[in-house]
Amino acid sequence: MEVQAFAKLNLTLDVLRKRPDGYHDLRMIMQSITLADELTLEENGTGELRVHSDLRFLPVGEKNLAAQAALRYWQARGLPPQGLDIAIRKRIPVCAGMGGGSSDAAAVLRALNQRDGSPFSVEELARIGEQVGADVPYCVLGGTALAEGKGEVLTPLPALPRCWVVVCKPEFAISTPALFARIDSVRLRRRPDTRGAVEALEAGDLVETARRLYNVFEDALPERQRDRVFALKNLLIGGGALGASMSGTGPTVYGLFDREDRAREACARLSQESRETFLCRTV
Repeated sequence: MEVQAFAKLNLTLDVLRKRPDGYHDLRMIMQSITLADELTLEENGTGELRVHSDLRFLPVGEKNLAAQAALRYWQARGLPPQGLDIAIRKRIPVCAGMGGGSSDAAAVLRALNQRDGSPFSVEELARIGEQVGADVPYCVLGGTALAEGKGEVLTPLPALPRCWVVVCKPEFAISTPALFARIDSVRLRRRPDTRGAVEALEAGDLVETARRLYNVFEDALPERQRDRVFALKNLLIGGGALGASMSGTGPTVYGLFDREDRAREACARLSQESRETFLCRTV
């Protein structure tokens, strides 16, 4: 079986509080885009679960989230592990705040469920995905959704009006645990208007939705990285984006465009800033 694993963006991202279990309560609007990994699943007849990727530094075997998803799926069905080869062709940047590993896991869950005649509903499949990672339930659902709790409490939203998206991952890495540790101690400049963004989506208003893009993790970035993220956002806005923001814990920055010509021009400009720059559409 062949299946696509779509990247996700955060239209808004707010960190509400730290929970007793050490996690944080979040409120965020998630959006799928056409940038996608390509997965091939093939029974191998050996009884082994094997994962291969075109990026050598990614974990293989049961350390990979795609493999963990398969194991959780079989466990939920009361089945022993089966012989399966999972080949992943990576297109989503790694450690980019775009949910690449989570989306791969969700794609495996969807593919196995489809192969077996859909024994699980989408909601049941999302609950299985929650055991793999906090972003996996959303990646099972896809589209446009409000995510709360650790990210597993999902409310589908009206689709973001179709638009072009320019995505740029600067060439530095950000530690997600370090940013979550910093977010509790930094003073936030402002919080996203998630309610207003939901209302704009319900009205089908792309411009008003784009005006409300915001991610509180931008305030928790170290100064040099924050300056780089802001510079990329300014390039996107200057190039005609209706709004721009960072996705997840970064460092990926993106902008929403209502005109393809401006999106293509901005993509060409940002390609000079980072080789991992992509022109996409919303899903």
